[in-house]
Amino acid sequence: MVNYLRNAKGFSFWDPKTNSFESKFIKNIKLHISNFDLLNLEELDKIFPESRVYVFLSKHCSKSRIPALTCHFPGNFSENAYGGNYAELAVACPFLQKQYIKEVIKIRSLIPDYQITIEATHHGPTSLNKPVIFVEIGSTALEWKDEKAATIVCDCLLRAIDRGLGPCAKVGIGLGGTHYPVKLNKLLVESEYGLAAVAAKHNLKSIDEYMLRQMIIKSAERVRYAIVDLKGLGNEKHNVLQLLEKTELEILKI
Repeated sequence: MVNYLRNAKGFSFWDPKTNSFESKFIKNIKLHISNFDLLNLEELDKIFPESRVYVFLSKHCSKSRIPALTCHFPGNFSENAYGGNYAELAVACPFLQKQYIKEVIKIRSLIPDYQITIEATHHGPTSLNKPVIFVEIGSTALEWKDEKAATIVCDCLLRAIDRGLGPCAKVGIGLGGTHYPVKLNKLLVESEYGLAAVAAKHNLKSIDEYMLRQMIIKSAERVRYAIVDLKGLGNEKHNVLQLLEKTELEILKI
């Protein structure tokens, strides 16, 4: 993805060796090539104080090895084994995520072997003050080297960025379902809803008033809805619904 943006699109980039940028920028987008683990880049607000949003272009790994184009917001509902801080969520950017996924869906016939999906919120970095989104290609080295997929991801992302940062007609947090939330993904593509943080079923045991409050406020757009996968709440169904009833969110059950 980086090579395509540099060579085909003419983007400037941050040179970590000289600690400087090349002089040419495209559409006010700066391309940073990091020598460090993306999951631990917690100092970007100091380096790029003028930034409006951070888009991380990353490899995606999964045990299933299924080819996939994914995107998600970072954050930890409890443990921080993969970067970020304990029980801290990053700021979500619902409109950008929605527009990116919709752009890829439009041309999915060009990459029929790839699954196109959002992921539930996970890993770092979590402490940045600006919205953060991960845009990924996976799930093996074969897909990471796929130039066609990289081109599609970058072109769709640039078109999404052209539309700005919002607003969505409606924004909700997501609760329940698997790490690849099929119902929420369908809702995102086919309805007027955008999504902020998404807590998969395996993270629901960590949802208390503190974490629920983070899900609501850590968004570039105001969250007014709680979108609940009822069958995907498992043993935490009662607890989750009880917590949501204490908020002013409108509950949408899917």
